[in-house]
Amino acid sequence: MCPGLTEGAETAEDGKTQIEKFLEETGSISSSVIENYDKAFEYKLAPCALAALDIALWDLIAKEANMPLYKLFGLSLPSVSTSITLGIMPLEEIEERVIYLREKNMLGNLKIKLGSPEGIDKDKEILERILFFAKNDFDNVRVDANGGWSLDDAHKMLKWLFKMGVEYVEQPLAKGEEEDLKFLFKNRPLPIFVDESCRNSKDILSLSKYVDGINLKLMKCGGLSEAIKMVAIARNANLKTMIGCMGESSISISAGCSIGALFDYIDLDSHFNLDPDPTSGTTFVDGIVTPNSRPGHGAFFTNAK
Repeated sequence: MCPGLTEGAETAEDGKTQIEKFLEETGSISSSVIENYDKAFEYKLAPCALAALDIALWDLIAKEANMPLYKLFGLSLPSVSTSITLGIMPLEEIEERVIYLREKNMLGNLKIKLGSPEGIDKDKEILERILFFAKNDFDNVRVDANGGWSLDDAHKMLKWLFKMGVEYVEQPLAKGEEEDLKFLFKNRPLPIFVDESCRNSKDILSLSKYVDGINLKLMKCGGLSEAIKMVAIARNANLKTMIGCMGESSISISAGCSIGALFDYIDLDSHFNLDPDPTSGTTFVDGIVTPNSRPGHGAFFTNAK
């Protein structure tokens, strides 16, 4: 499901239908990508459909300029290595997954999903088993609780995760429980990032006193136009920034890493989980997901070069 201001964009066809309806009801595309974004946002186009439109327009402008998108934005290539996510899985599958990542040279920055429905004891068992099999072949360990902890459990887990050498914790409390972040933030042993609690730039300032950073996603905020705005506001509020992803192909990943130079942390790995990914466009060298030098965001459907 595309998270958003409206529901009903579960598939690419749903998104296409929404965009077509938006264009039919509101008229032609403006020459300003930002104006188009604002109009589509007010129309309540689902964020993933809005992101598709916004990314496509930026891609078109860069192609017309015969420039890679990152150069159009005046940016350098990303230099921050991506996190590689390990989802909540049965304990017996962990060793196989870690072995696979080791073979692919993808053990650099591990982001471990916790917040198990079985409670924090199961979370501890998951993390300990992953670290046991990963040995010392990783650089950093991050944790995403996906809003799966109560406030009391979050207090306990932050203390324990600090002892385990975890770098930060993402979304410790459920969306809707943002008021409790102030109790967790005080005397926190680890930096706290929010994800589901921060959908777009309008959410940042109200959260800024009680978190250390935000994780933005193109499919969540509605594309590159809003992502760049979110980075500017977050920096002004002295927050760290992270760009993440959902179940996206190399097209969205290429767009995301085109602005990768703006971020303190990068979590652009969803295309590695697609079998097959119907698109191509990035390279993965020394842990860094990098766009190619083609005009635009550089991605393309594999069977349509």
